[in-house]
Amino acid sequence: MGRRGPARRGRQGRAGLRSVAMACVADPEPAGGRRPGLAGLPARSQAAALLALLLVAAGVGVHLVLTFLHVAPANTLSRQHAGLVDDWVYPEFEQNWKLFAPNPLQQDVSVQVRAEVGTADGGIRTTGWYDLSAEDGRAVAGNPLPSHTQQNELRRAWDFYTATHDSAGRRVGLRGGLAESYLRRIAVLRLARHDAAGPGGTLERVQYRSRTTVVPPPPWSAERAAPRPAVRELPWWPADGADG
Repeated sequence: MGRRGPARRGRQGRAGLRSVAMACVADPEPAGGRRPGLAGLPARSQAAALLALLLVAAGVGVHLVLTFLHVAPANTLSRQHAGLVDDWVYPEFEQNWKLFAPNPLQQDVSVQVRAEVGTADGGIRTTGWYDLSAEDGRAVAGNPLPSHTQQNELRRAWDFYTATHDSAGRRVGLRGGLAESYLRRIAVLRLARHDAAGPGGTLERVQYRSRTTVVPPPPWSAERAAPRPAVRELPWWPADGADG
């Protein structure tokens, strides 16, 4: 009897372990009674979450397709839906290849603005030129996380204007008016930041000019850079058209 007692206790212990294992397999629910993640939500919440995921996936898919049509070579599909593609891409998602091919951008463009101010005594005075590009450069220099506005607002606005106007300032596309309004709005906001109107003054008109300097080619290149910067002045625009 003394020898059989431990064997019986061993068989009972193994049976207890098998019972615990079978209980764990038969009841996969966690101790709290709720499954983790999406499976633990009520049925309605699961359906709402699934619908939200589908909508996000559909939106991302549409964005990728329209962006691809914008950057792809002209084809039947992109020409057929050109209006839809342009409305979606411009101005927030515009893409270009200037960094890579066929030639990187080889110009240093400085954009400046000045204003005509109506004084309190009824006169008109003209401010000096404010170098907006230099201001943006100073804001970005040494900043490890510069804002998108500091880096791109003025640059993209100027590129937008030059792409929709010829050298004489005439509109060459349907979006020329939008480009002008965009630049006017930036001018008014930047001049207000500098308090260009002064006490009792009002901004009457604004004018842009650009100074384009060709980046010198490397010594081994046969290219020749223009000896002098090219200066371009735009016409005066009424400041009250900044939101037009």
